[in-house]
Formats: sequence, C-alpha cells, structure tokens
Amino acid sequence: MPDQTTKPPPSLDPSNYPNGKKSLAGISLRAFIIGTTLGLSVSGTISLLFLDTPLWRLPFFLASLCLFHFLEYYTTAAYNTRYASISAFLLSSNGWAYNVAHISAALECVLAWSLWPSASYLSWGALVPGFKIQVALGLVLIVVGQTVRTLAMVQAGSNFNHTVQVERKEDHNLVTHGVYSIFRHPSYFGFFWWGLGTQLVLGNVVCFAGYAVVLWKFFNSRIYREERFLVAFFGDDYVEYKKRSWVGIPFIR
Repeated sequence: MPDQTTKPPPSLDPSNYPNGKKSLAGISLRAFIIGTTLGLSVSGTISLLFLDTPLWRLPFFLASLCLFHFLEYYTTAAYNTRYASISAFLLSSNGWAYNVAHISAALECVLAWSLWPSASYLSWGALVPGFKIQVALGLVLIVVGQTVRTLAMVQAGSNFNHTVQVERKEDHNLVTHGVYSIFRHPSYFGFFWWGLGTQLVLGNVVCFAGYAVVLWKFFNSRIYREERFLVAFFGDDYVEYKKRSWVGIPFIR
C-alpha cells in the first residue's frame, strides 16, 4: 500500500514543456545539432588541411560558430541559470541580418577561392607557404574575443543579460572586477574582435569591411543606450567607473 504521507512530486514548470521558452526538448535538440555540427566541422577542417586546400577555412568558421553558440547557452545555464532559455543559444534571437552576415561570409570564402584562386589579396601576408599573417592574426582575435566574452558572462553572473535592461532589479550590481576592471563592456569587445577574426581567417575582404562597419554601428548605438540606463541605475559610481575603464572598440568611448 502506498504511504499516505508521501508528498506528490512538485509540478513541472510549464516553460519546460515543448514550445515553452525553456523547453527541455528544444534545448536538447539544439545542443545535439550544435554538437554534431561541431564534430563534423572539426573533422572537415582537419581533413582539408591535410589535402592542402585553403577551403579548410569554411568548416573552421562553422566550428567557431558552433563553439560560440554552445558557450552562450552553457555559460548562461551555469552562471545565470534563471535566464537559461532557448533564446540563450542566440541561434535565432539576433534577427535575419545575423544569419545573412554569416551566409555571406561563407559564400565570399567559397567564391573567392573557387573562382579567383590567384587573386593578389588571397596571397597577401604569406610568412611561409600555406601560412599567412592575416590567418594568424585572425586566430588570435578569435581566441581572445571568445575568451573575453565568456569570462565576462562568468564574472558578471546574474548581472549579465543578452538584452539591455531598462529597469534595475534588486540583485543588479555594478561589476568592476576581473575583465570588467579593464573593459566596461567586455562581452561587446569580445564579440566585435571575434567577428573580425573570423573574417581574417576566411580571407574575406568584402565581409571583413562589412562586419567592421555593421558591428561598430551596432555596438556604438547599443553602448550609448545601455550606458544611459547604467548611469541612472548606479549614478556617480558608474560615472567614475567609466572614467577608468575602456570599451576596447575603436572610436567608441
């Protein structure tokens, strides 16, 4: 006979059901797709490197995207759990322009190396055969950008949010330690240079310029808007912090 004193299990949060914003089915499906794509992309990158073709850059770019989107969700789930919704993957919440930018970058890489393999800009900066300055610089920017962005999310914890906050919550604190002691918007710094790094690795000229302009305009506008709220939230504390910190994106102060 069942124990009459046994308490029923707690009800499941409705948002965890399919079609909910924290759907467990949706989260697991996206994680599976990202993981599978990452594995195939890394394998493709290694295979194409052994075949000595510059098109290894394309699966490498895809692998970089997979790692970026995985870390967006994982870091949110680990350090800001209440905001670990499907949108935390940032797969679709950035709008159509975000997807168009990445598709354009992949197309430029394929078209440039397929149709104009002898173009002078593709061979610029060769240190040794098969290795170029811009590729090395791009790899550094990708690593630095991703590291700084992820650290920013970790160190901000519950204070980090993918959307600009227009109202101060009770547990919203001004974070000034770690990477925030240097950059006051380290997640923006990280994404800006990560994005430009991917285009250097791909060898893209048009998309590099496009990424630089679009990202600069986006972050310039976003930082200006966000800092108006931060001054309202924290007053002189944020004004003083702003004086001793750095954005790290050219011509944004």
